[in-house]
Amino acid sequence: MAAPFASSHPSPAARSAADGTPSPSRRDAAPSPDARTGSDAPPPADPVPRARSGRGRGRGPEPDAVVRRDPRPRVTELRLSAFARHRGAAFPVGRVTLLAGPSGSGKSAVLTAYEALARLGGGAALAEVFPDPGALVPERARPDAQRRRGFRIGCTADGAEGPVRLDVAVQAEPDLRIVGERLTAGGLVLLETALRDPSRPAVQAAWHTAGSAPVTRAPLPDDRLGTALLPLRVAGKTDGQRQVLAAAEQMVVALRSVFACDPRPEGMRTPVLTGSGRLLRGCDNLADVLWRTRSECGRRHAQLVEAVRSGCAGPVTDLLAEPLGDGTVRAVLDRGDGHRTGLERLGDGELRYLALALVLFTGPGVLAVDTPGEVPDAMRGLTVLADGFDRCLDPRQRTEVLRTAVQMGERGHIRFVGAVSDASWAAGAEEITVVHLDA
Repeated sequence: MAAPFASSHPSPAARSAADGTPSPSRRDAAPSPDARTGSDAPPPADPVPRARSGRGRGRGPEPDAVVRRDPRPRVTELRLSAFARHRGAAFPVGRVTLLAGPSGSGKSAVLTAYEALARLGGGAALAEVFPDPGALVPERARPDAQRRRGFRIGCTADGAEGPVRLDVAVQAEPDLRIVGERLTAGGLVLLETALRDPSRPAVQAAWHTAGSAPVTRAPLPDDRLGTALLPLRVAGKTDGQRQVLAAAEQMVVALRSVFACDPRPEGMRTPVLTGSGRLLRGCDNLADVLWRTRSECGRRHAQLVEAVRSGCAGPVTDLLAEPLGDGTVRAVLDRGDGHRTGLERLGDGELRYLALALVLFTGPGVLAVDTPGEVPDAMRGLTVLADGFDRCLDPRQRTEVLRTAVQMGERGHIRFVGAVSDASWAAGAEEITVVHLDA
């Protein structure tokens, strides 16, 4: 069988050769010592054309003598080999990344793929992550001989172990299952899975051992990411096994602690019941979070108030939640003259700005994210995904939010990926990666 989920569309390189346009730049992929054909494992990672991208001016590379590898695991690239409208695309991910392009260019699909990988890395079942998998199969993709179609996504995570690559092939039709997965580092395949018997809910996995046998083979479930299961299956008795565990841990830690945020102003205007104090995706329970956090960290709350002062109209001396006596709380702005303004009186742009600032200043302990509790705080990070980042924001507000994202990113514990229709206003800004997508 040919590579899983073959597409009827030619590759970007083939299109370039046909029409005479320059071919996009390509990155050489790590070679695979086991390039099987006729299996459902992900095909050998062919050189992938990069998405058109331009980085803002950053600090120049440090001299080799003082370069130190950041040990904190982090995603540095997303690959959408065949996903929604994307084929053979790779997207760089920096501390602060803006995905820019018109409607229909696939910005939301990139964020969807990132969030999906994060949830799979956290151990979520495939059906939970992809409730409508057929919608993610590239349009006009041809089924294979067994009438199967699907999609392929992956990423690279950097850290103490160097760049580690993960590529996953998902069958969406007729049944949802993972049919191939590959984890590689330094040109060495550390884990590879393939669907051998479609009648069984399992894939055949082989992971690097470098002991009396070069690899260990065992079945793994076809509805979970094998990389996330390795710590439960690999003993770590040989150097090869320890290398597999270290790479898998780096990938899983890099993927977890992702918070997809899309503030909904209509939900933030009404009082809410007090509860866990963990901010939800739509930020509807913002008042409940403020009720919890205002007294927990005075320094961060003061920074949040300063940011709100820069993005909301009129004087602001405090942002707080006040109880209403029926078990609910509402968020208000203290104007400093004895008057308080309820959030129901604020505009959509002010509310979205306030919510995004709260997300960036509070951190993973206050957000509804899957935090890897077994990893020390110094080695953990939070990645915020914001689709329609600049929706309803005026130029001053979007600039302030981006400045806050850069500020928090420089501290090393928060990374930000936002989708915008136009990023020309951010061009040339330091520490910002701008990725341009075409419709």
